[in-house]
Amino acid sequence: MKTILHCDANNFYASVECYLNPSLRGKFVAVSGNPEKRHGIILAKNQAAKKCGVKTGETIWQAKQKCPDLVCVPPHFDTYVDFSNRIFDIYSQYTDRVQPFGIDECWLDVTGSKRLFGDGRTIADTLRERIKREIGVTISVGVSFTKIFAKLGSDMKKPDATTVITPENFRDLVWKLDCADLLMIGRRTAEKLHKIGIFTIGDLANTDVEILRRLLGVNGVKLHESANGIEDDEVRYSYEKYVPKSVGNSTTLPADVSTREQLCAVVFALCEMVATRMRKHGFVGEGIGIGLRFNDLSHIGKQSAMPPTDSAMQLCDCAMSLVDKIYTFGKDLPVRAVSVGVFDLLTQGSERQTSIFDSEEMHGHSLGTALDKIRSRYGYNSILSASVLQNAVICDGLEDSDFQPFKK
Repeated sequence: MKTILHCDANNFYASVECYLNPSLRGKFVAVSGNPEKRHGIILAKNQAAKKCGVKTGETIWQAKQKCPDLVCVPPHFDTYVDFSNRIFDIYSQYTDRVQPFGIDECWLDVTGSKRLFGDGRTIADTLRERIKREIGVTISVGVSFTKIFAKLGSDMKKPDATTVITPENFRDLVWKLDCADLLMIGRRTAEKLHKIGIFTIGDLANTDVEILRRLLGVNGVKLHESANGIEDDEVRYSYEKYVPKSVGNSTTLPADVSTREQLCAVVFALCEMVATRMRKHGFVGEGIGIGLRFNDLSHIGKQSAMPPTDSAMQLCDCAMSLVDKIYTFGKDLPVRAVSVGVFDLLTQGSERQTSIFDSEEMHGHSLGTALDKIRSRYGYNSILSASVLQNAVICDGLEDSDFQPFKK
């Protein structure tokens, strides 16, 4: 039987800020975006702020209504990456099966390590103590025989705790939890389950699998198995390269936009960031999606196929063609936030054969690669397109961190 750990750094961003700035300790602390640029949402909070009801994703003013003494600090993404790498280096000393799940959490398969380091609980407690002592933050660890239950375990007791879920006790510990606590169940799936009387993980585990198959297809079968502790998903080796299914970027604008010229400049800036990440990993994309959020916080989006490309210009052209189908300039509400995503990724070179008479795609790739080299050395603002330079919405406050691709 496998022994799998799920390690989750507690209140990671806020914990790092409190460690680096001792004056924050003992206070109600949140890491947030810049309210002057309307990035004013809570990205993370410490345990004290959490007890006051502060939630990730809410606006700063909402958080301060709950917690008037809340101290908001800006994020330092490079620092978080450094702390994360140091934590993951410790994990890798106990097993070569370390699978990240974001920058602050991961799974470890320690089945083959128990003779060296002890059973799952012992390894979990050792990791908690080492990270607290050597890194300065705390983690919570779930120990179980499946990845799903290990994840549930790390969520059950926080902060700085170990929870063990076994084949003998999982019905008592897990089945009473809300079905939405299961990793693969989002809001819409939970709503579908609630409509047929499934509210807990136990309800899910004891529902006829054919009912779930009719309701959710193959995902229904997978959820039934997970609720019953059946899983064949392996923890990846740490040296296995993760292959993303999509690449995207988004931004909230410092001022609403309502003209095509302004919006195109924003979309192009996002496409540049997406294209840079695609080239970094050697991908081209065959599908693109655009999302618009309006100043009343309603939103709309659309996706379509496209010829395989990693060119920012071609991505922007495809994205704007989607915008023209879903948004009427001068009539619809002004745009507050924009997102661009590319999916159906292919490895560079595996895409369809291009004509030798059509050099646009190769030109776009070569130009993008040259820009990548310049920006990697001198920063994003070292070289900008004319459309971006002419757009005050972009250039009045654009920083590299606004578009930072922040993933482990």
